[in-house]
Amino acid sequence: MKLIVGLGNPGKEYENTRHNIGFYMIDQYLFSKGLKQYKSKFNGLYVDFIIGGEKIVFLKPQSYMNLSGEVVQKYVNFYQISIDDILVISDDLDLNIGNFKLKEKGSSGGHNGLKNIELHLGSQNYKRIKIGIANHKNVDTKDYVLGRFCSEEMDVYRDLSQTINHILDEYFISSFSKLISKYNKKNR
Repeated sequence: MKLIVGLGNPGKEYENTRHNIGFYMIDQYLFSKGLKQYKSKFNGLYVDFIIGGEKIVFLKPQSYMNLSGEVVQKYVNFYQISIDDILVISDDLDLNIGNFKLKEKGSSGGHNGLKNIELHLGSQNYKRIKIGIANHKNVDTKDYVLGRFCSEEMDVYRDLSQTINHILDEYFISSFSKLISKYNKKNR
């Protein structure tokens, strides 16, 4: 069983904000599969289905970003999911818009959602897809990550979602290390 977590903040006021790119990528993947109906449990919205005989749970925690780990931990405990089978999709200020990076494990890099997941799981050994949102040094970080994408940026992320969809499809049949070798590139 695998758990795919997209990070973001709940509510209309946070839709299409930089911090919600994890929600966006999960939505795009599920919509591409014709799965649009989320269920609710443990303060999370989720969709589960079988791929290649394995149950996959896609989760959007509905606590705020800084409390994402509480929700993730409830799903991990309920479904008895190994930390090795968790993949988290989140925004990353250190990557340029349209870039992404796959990581096998590592620190939170200052990301509060990832910090909270590490706190609740007691581990940094979960997989990640970090989606670049760049860093606008002239704007307060909180205001920047909670700011909305402009239309040109949304075009970039719509295109990028196709690549993320391919990565997720391959994730279910390939090793993560092969995906890292295939997809990770230098920050443009």
